Amino acid sequence: MRVHVFQHVPFEGPAAIGEWMTRRAATVTYTRFFETCDLPDSDEIDWLIVMGGPMGVYDESEHPWLRDETRFIERAIAQGKTVIGICLGAQLIASSLGARVFRNEHREIGWFDITRTDEAAGHRIGMLFPERITAFHWHGDTFDIPRDAVRLAGSDACPNQAFAFGDRVLALQCHIESTAESIESLLVNCANELTRGPYLQDPESIRSGYATHGEDTRALLHSVLDALARDE
Repeated sequence: MRVHVFQHVPFEGPAAIGEWMTRRAATVTYTRFFETCDLPDSDEIDWLIVMGGPMGVYDESEHPWLRDETRFIERAIAQGKTVIGICLGAQLIASSLGARVFRNEHREIGWFDITRTDEAAGHRIGMLFPERITAFHWHGDTFDIPRDAVRLAGSDACPNQAFAFGDRVLALQCHIESTAESIESLLVNCANELTRGPYLQDPESIRSGYATHGEDTRALLHSVLDALARDE
C-alpha cells in the first residue's frame, strides 16, 4: 500500500492514521506544503490522505499551492484512488467535487456529538458509524455536500460532518484521527481561536474529553480505514 499525505502545517499530522499505516506496513510519502509544493506522480500512489490546517480553501492568494492541490485531489478521485480528507482536507475534497465551502454559522471546537444520517446506513463506510458518537472538532468552515455524494453524519453546530463519494472517497469535518498529542498541538498553536461561542470548549474540557472519548473515535477510525483497505 502506497500512501501519500498532504500536510499543510507542522502541527496537524496524521496522528492515529499514522499508527494505522504503521500497522499496515504502508509505504508513506509526504508533501509538506509548509516546506515544499512538490506533488507526487499520482500513478505511483494508492491512497491520498489530506490533513487539516488553519487556512481555508479560498485562501489561494496567500497559499497559491491550494490551486494545484485541489486539482491533484480531483485527478486522484477520477483515477479511482482512495482519498480521505480531514477538516481542511474534507473541504478540499468538497471543493474539488464542485461543492461550495464557506464559513459555518458557529465555530466548533471541542468534543461534540455527531449523528449518523439515515442514508449512511446503506453505504459500506457509513454503516460503520454508530448512530451517535462524541468526536473532536476544530473548525470554522463547512461545505455543501457534493452532487452524487452521500451525507454520512452531522452535528448540532454543523449539519455536514462527513460524506462519501463512491466507495473510495471519504471526507470528515471532525477529527476522529485525534490523539492526546495532536490535540495538545492544536491547543498550543491555535489558542487564539478559543474565544467565546456556544460550541467552544475550554482547554481543560478539551484535554479531559480525550480520556472519555478518544478510544471510541480511534476504534471508528481504524474500522473505517480497514474497510477502505479491504480491496487493496
